[in-house]
Amino acid sequence: MTSLSMTIDGLPVTTTAGLAVENPADGRIFATAPACSPEQLDTAVAAARRAFPAWSALSHEARRGYLEACAKALGAAVPEIGALLTREQGKPLTKALAEVQLSAGWFSDTAGLELAEEDLGDEHAAIRLRRRPYGVVGAITPWNFPLILAVCKIAPALLAGNTVVLKPAPETPLSSLLMGAVLCDALPPGVLNVVTGAGRVGRLLVEHGGVDKISFTGSVATGTAIAEATARRLQRPTLELGGNDAAIILADAPIAEIAHRLFWAAFENSGQYCSAVKRVYAHRAVYPEVVAALVHEAEKVTVGDGIDPDTELGPLVSEHHLAYVAGFAEEAVAGGATVATGGYRLDRPGHFYAPTIVTDLAAGSRLEMLEQFGPVLPIMPYDDVDDAVTRANATCFGLGGSVWGARDSAAAVAAELDCGTVWVNTHGELRHNVPFGGVRSSGAGVEYGYLGLLEYTRVKVTFMRSA
Repeated sequence: MTSLSMTIDGLPVTTTAGLAVENPADGRIFATAPACSPEQLDTAVAAARRAFPAWSALSHEARRGYLEACAKALGAAVPEIGALLTREQGKPLTKALAEVQLSAGWFSDTAGLELAEEDLGDEHAAIRLRRRPYGVVGAITPWNFPLILAVCKIAPALLAGNTVVLKPAPETPLSSLLMGAVLCDALPPGVLNVVTGAGRVGRLLVEHGGVDKISFTGSVATGTAIAEATARRLQRPTLELGGNDAAIILADAPIAEIAHRLFWAAFENSGQYCSAVKRVYAHRAVYPEVVAALVHEAEKVTVGDGIDPDTELGPLVSEHHLAYVAGFAEEAVAGGATVATGGYRLDRPGHFYAPTIVTDLAAGSRLEMLEQFGPVLPIMPYDDVDDAVTRANATCFGLGGSVWGARDSAAAVAAELDCGTVWVNTHGELRHNVPFGGVRSSGAGVEYGYLGLLEYTRVKVTFMRSA
């Protein structure tokens, strides 16, 4: 493969400028994606605007049928898109295939949602509340789960009657381009447009006068910039940003039973997961057992090229990101922390970092307070659960958190965590019908389910006074 085309107004579009895409398992450039020009972005937005009147005029049932067609088309392309996703992102092939299959199912699940009118009238007036689409939605997605995080924006936006311009991350543009080509035959021209490029394309999309709403998943810094840009136009973006999820392990937690689940809640996708466990607070009575159990899990996992069927954890997405993640461990050690296992780059081509467990971390260290977004996990002891809750709540983030232990005591502690989602005896489980979003620097608005669908609508009230 050398290149894929963008999809604009139902047609394949190429560019003279290219965006190099590397395989993080060996660090080699293996493909080129188009670098969208400002003029091509204008064309994509214009195509979405032209398609909007006819698309929004369709019945809810008709748009539901189109989403089912998208599900079928994407489901048929799982092997091809999954293999491409592994090559550009690095995750194990089984995980990549599962992501594409989940994305196909997400179209079907979203198609089942309703947007019912509400009757607010009384004997004096007939009052109807309706949900109307915004118009053109600009969807900007990250590199860690590029397919599902695109579809969870595209599907509800389309069902609500909007049209979409999708801009994926420059590290992983290929799977989204291929998805755009696959969905092109399932949708009318202009309803879904896919453009690729570096950060400039995203900025132009956010600032474009023809875009009515932005939905973004990614970093806090970029999300903040988007919030500022859209505020100047009195737009309300949907922002799913970073997380620094804490897991609190109670003294009565059955460590041997939960260790495997807890490990994968932190290290899934090599820790490149917004709602992964980023720090663990373990009661001092079970702290040694927690450390030993997670070290055991880390040392038995197989790290390698995602194409290898034995691989459980793949590489980090880029050399830049590997250096960023490694910096957290190096800084922690310089501050007196201990690396219980890992803490080094694997001696092979590609961007591989050993699963790392850090102990003896000084309170308030960067590894505790910020988001490492990689396979480096600090475990910190506590004596008083109120102290653990205070430390869990003490960062600028508020995406998710979890408590592990006997159900009733864990539920009581969970009630004190200040974040968008709190799990008990699990972590990071996301479902299509359960809203997901964060507080503080972790974002604004929610995705998934009925409430996620409402993010792509505005309220219109018809008030008719009785004669």
